[in-house]
Amino acid sequence: MCDTCGCNITPGNEHLVRGDGKLARTADGRAAVTVLQGLLTENDHQAAHNREHFDQHGVLTLNLMSSPGAGKTSLLEATIDALGGHLKIAVIEGDLETENDAVRIRAKGVPAVQIATGSACHLDAHMVHAALHNLDLDGVDLLFIENVGNLVCPASFDLGQHRNVALISVPEGDDKPAKYPVMFRAADLVLCTKSDLLPLLPEFDPRRAEGYLRNLASGAPFQILSTRGTGQLGPWLAWLEVELAAQRARRQVGRTTRPAIQAAGAGLHAAGGPDGGAVSGHGHTHHHHGDGHGHDHGHGHDHGHGHDHGQPQA
Repeated sequence: MCDTCGCNITPGNEHLVRGDGKLARTADGRAAVTVLQGLLTENDHQAAHNREHFDQHGVLTLNLMSSPGAGKTSLLEATIDALGGHLKIAVIEGDLETENDAVRIRAKGVPAVQIATGSACHLDAHMVHAALHNLDLDGVDLLFIENVGNLVCPASFDLGQHRNVALISVPEGDDKPAKYPVMFRAADLVLCTKSDLLPLLPEFDPRRAEGYLRNLASGAPFQILSTRGTGQLGPWLAWLEVELAAQRARRQVGRTTRPAIQAAGAGLHAAGGPDGGAVSGHGHTHHHHGDGHGHDHGHGHDHGHGHDHGQPQA
């Protein structure tokens, strides 16, 4: 988990713990737990700001999470083919190295910003914020964030997205929800991808995969699809349209929403951050935004942080 492996210090937030950074010194020198709590708190501040930015632009933002090779980029390509004619789509890609996925998305005529995380096995809110400096959201309807391929850490960091989508592909085996509950508990939708391989891999039982998901007390929709042939993409595309309409309805009354919080980070959140934030019913730590964040913002949006984290959620 990120709380112990150290990967929660990323290229996006390391400025906070290096040199004169805000978390470079702690009360007893450099207490690791204090630093980790501080990083999670700073991530949550940045995620709230990112979400405010998305809301101001009327964008529905979705975080795609899966193991490597589950078909996230192929799903995005098929989605762009299906919806790109009437919806404007943008993509933020996350990988340790290369721009391969962003190149594929740009070939579809869609803006895509690649984040190279180096050794970090997940995106965080600071990385997404930096990517937004290179992405014009004016007129964008859907922003997909394709997280680093990993079934654990991506679920532990709020990026500012509105919904989490988790993919499980047929070649992986149908017990992934049981083995990686942190990821699947955080999902608002679970997609069983590469269904065209089911005839070749009869040991994968979609009903068993959904059963493992339900054992986590998850009520998230479970859809089976393929990006090849007819693909059965209809339910996925319909879900996106419904979610986009819901986001627009929320914005008309000044509301927003956020996905279920990540169990892996909940322990440190529950301990309370340096500002003593209270824990919500979803296990979030809510923080007051009266502080100055001390970093430069150049993508032309308001950083007043005047929103209420306790606002109603749909």
